[in-house]
Amino acid sequence: MATLQYRVIPGRSLTYWMALSLCGLLSAVGFLSALYMRAYGHHVTGMNNQIVWGMPHVFAVFLIVAASGALNVASIASVFGRSLYKPLARLSGLLAIALLIGGLWDLVLDLGRMGHILNAVLYPNFESIFAWNIYLYTGFLVIVGFYLWLMMERRLNHHSHKIGMVAFLWRLALTTGTGSIFGFLSARSAYDSALLAPLFIIASFAFGLAVYLLVLITGFWVLGRPLGLRVVTRLKQLLTVFIAAVLYFVTVYHLTNIYMAGHRGVEAFVLLHGGVYTKLFWGGQILLGGVIPLILLLSRFGRRAGVLALASACVVLGGFAQIYVLIVGGQAYPLQMFPGMIVHSSFYDGVVHPYLPHLPETLLAVSGLGVVGLIVLLGVRLLPFLPQSLADQVVDVHGHGDKAVADQAVASSP
Repeated sequence: MATLQYRVIPGRSLTYWMALSLCGLLSAVGFLSALYMRAYGHHVTGMNNQIVWGMPHVFAVFLIVAASGALNVASIASVFGRSLYKPLARLSGLLAIALLIGGLWDLVLDLGRMGHILNAVLYPNFESIFAWNIYLYTGFLVIVGFYLWLMMERRLNHHSHKIGMVAFLWRLALTTGTGSIFGFLSARSAYDSALLAPLFIIASFAFGLAVYLLVLITGFWVLGRPLGLRVVTRLKQLLTVFIAAVLYFVTVYHLTNIYMAGHRGVEAFVLLHGGVYTKLFWGGQILLGGVIPLILLLSRFGRRAGVLALASACVVLGGFAQIYVLIVGGQAYPLQMFPGMIVHSSFYDGVVHPYLPHLPETLLAVSGLGVVGLIVLLGVRLLPFLPQSLADQVVDVHGHGDKAVADQAVASSP
């Protein structure tokens, strides 16, 4: 078996500096947009008294959920002992941290007064799932950071299995907490479901792996590093399973809601006559995020890296549509204050609430992606996260010889 080597990227090319500058610009513009919204109030956004979670929350939730799933590659390597994934584990940990920080960037800046986050830390209300999530997010960053240190320090590699198990369980708790934010909101018929927690978990697997594949394939293509068929095939199979599982859980979730009399109204809204939300559900979430990627991956071209990247991009776009329909569509549908009764008042009771994202909140939302890009680009430039080669002769597709791979792994920099 060929020696596995990790190397930092050169960082002297025009492409690298253009990408770094673009991510920095996105981050700066998003921060300025947050200051603008704080100075002039949230009325400069498309949000209103009925829809208080807009585009920044859509991006924040997607990035946080994807952060949990991005760590799945490292978990398969350390927890389940599959040697094929060991060369991919470092980038998995880096991307998990970057995605979570990008999501928290959007979330904290959207508060209006960013210092308010300290109130939740200093005066926690443990009856609220939001308070629990603060500790889940910060704990995730600490655990994954420690996990990366053990993976990158050769003398401590043999301990990575233990902390990998902790990280695996912690990220399940993190995604359960994120899904429970909506599942515990019984006042909103679009949210009130215990199935949202497992749905968020399996969606995190698909979203995180799709983002990981986009970064991996793009990075190796730009750097001109070999990406073997074995790695592409195995990751393609994994993504296929996750996409099919998401479609299954989405089907069960909606069938369960249809069965419950109190949720049939919101189901008819989302599935049939919800306007933009119905279009995003069928066209974005189901077709673009599920059916098209499955067709691509199951076709005879599915083992090509370019086709895998295209399928991953579809999953990411479909994931944003899924989160948008859940968060914004769930708020747009009117509260059922008195089930079975028609309510009319000056507070828009019984009315579907309009929402159109404005430029400031859209720029803030997209800036989270810029923060993710900055962290990843600086990380692979400063530390050896990327293997020099993922050619077939370097990896062990059968999952055997884990000790040999660990012993031969050499962390080096120019």
